[in-house]
Amino acid sequence: MSGTSDWAQRVDTTVAHPARRYDYWLGGKDNFAADRDSGDAIAAAFPAIRTAVVENRAFLRRAVRVLAEQHGIRQYLDIGTGIPTSPNVHEIVQGVSPDSRIVYVDNDPIVLAHARALLTSDPRGATAYVDADLRRPAEILADESLRATLDLSRPTALILVAVVHFLPDSDGPYDIVRTLLDALAPGSFLIMSHATTDGLAPELAAQIQAGRHGPGKLRDRAEFARFLDGLEMLEPGIVSVAEWRAEGEPGPRPAFDEVAVWGAVARKG
Repeated sequence: MSGTSDWAQRVDTTVAHPARRYDYWLGGKDNFAADRDSGDAIAAAFPAIRTAVVENRAFLRRAVRVLAEQHGIRQYLDIGTGIPTSPNVHEIVQGVSPDSRIVYVDNDPIVLAHARALLTSDPRGATAYVDADLRRPAEILADESLRATLDLSRPTALILVAVVHFLPDSDGPYDIVRTLLDALAPGSFLIMSHATTDGLAPELAAQIQAGRHGPGKLRDRAEFARFLDGLEMLEPGIVSVAEWRAEGEPGPRPAFDEVAVWGAVARKG
């Protein structure tokens, strides 16, 4: 853990941060005026944003449960974890198999401050937190805590939920995702969701693509599908996060334009 003074120096309360803005939309308290102002500006153009983030989080929970229950996955690498909201990944998968092992990764110091909530592992399994940036995948993969917690020679679920859309093309997002997947054993999975221009109000799409709400890029369905090249898709394939294996969720399900987030789970052969 970083020291208190180092933590304080890294928290810039004047600039909106995706994890804190997400926390605001979910009704949390770990956010600042800049996060709320940015969140309100997006909500003004896309009033369904809170529906979108709730559905995205529910997609993550359903996906990890499917992998734990139906595919026997016992290792999870969650990059872009965000501020904890219960149940977290480890609570779900260790509820299925207590010996499951999870590594959380984020670069927001406020997420780091909450890391203890992510480290409440069942003693038969393990959790770890890595303070790192998705844009430097080699550093994540080489981290001592990750290596001590996960055995990457065994199948692992890579979780990239609502994080890659913060990477503009100049960051090389396809290469980053491929670097991470290449490090995983055959039989591993990718759980991924990504905000899209498909179904989004043109004015909001233009604002985001212009960087008004921070760096990143919305990608259409074809651009999202490129991240999954060479992987075996689980049914129902690429769909709205609100529709992925959502048979047990309350109806009616939100329309695609109320969510505007693609989701998929795919297996590495």
